[in-house]
Order: sequence, then C-alpha cells, then structure tokens
Amino acid sequence: MNYLQAAQEITELVPDFENELKEEKNQNPYALVRAFTERIKNMIRQNDRYLLWRSLQKMGTMYSNGDSVLKNAIENTFIYSLDNFTAFCSEEYKKMIFSHISTDLQKIYSRQIYSHGI
Repeated sequence: MNYLQAAQEITELVPDFENELKEEKNQNPYALVRAFTERIKNMIRQNDRYLLWRSLQKMGTMYSNGDSVLKNAIENTFIYSLDNFTAFCSEEYKKMIFSHISTDLQKIYSRQIYSHGI
C-alpha cells in the first residue's frame, strides 16, 4: 500500500478527511499519517469510540500492508505520539485504546518506548 492508497482508505473511513488532505501543502506519507494521527487524537478526546476503534484498526492495516515509507511514517509519527495523547486518559480508557492497536504496532510501540536508553 502506498500513500495514495492509504489516503483513499482513510477517506472511505472518514469522508471529510479528504478536505484536510487538500489543505496540506506537502502531500506525502508523513503528512498523511500526521493528519490521521491528529484525527485519532481528537477521537480520543471526544470519546468517539466507534470511529476510534475503526481508525486504529485502519492504522494497523496501513502498517501491515504499507510500503516502507508509509511504515516509517506510522512508526515515527503515530507510534511516537501515542504517549502524548493518551497521557491524560484514565488507565481503563488507555488500556482499551491499546487493546485496539494491532499487535505489530504494539510491538513497535514497546520497542520504541523501552529502547530509549540503549
């Protein structure tokens, strides 16, 4: 899956996401993942669980099927931001969020969090 395919899949899930992509000057995988990550952050804040669960699943699918650039964008943008936007969630809500993140992304998250001192 490349940037264009990922953008199309996100737009199918979140139809008004296309407007955000049109506003973005730099159209690349990093901008796409950054915008989708912001959308997910807002879903967490608004407690929009149905769309949040589907979006987290889509992020996992994009990672599993993505080309190397898309995977790097997800690792360096979405995974890196997870702690920031779950910091103020209740422990129960945070566990629920992480339970909806794909196993692959959970492994990347753990590796990123626990390898900082290496």
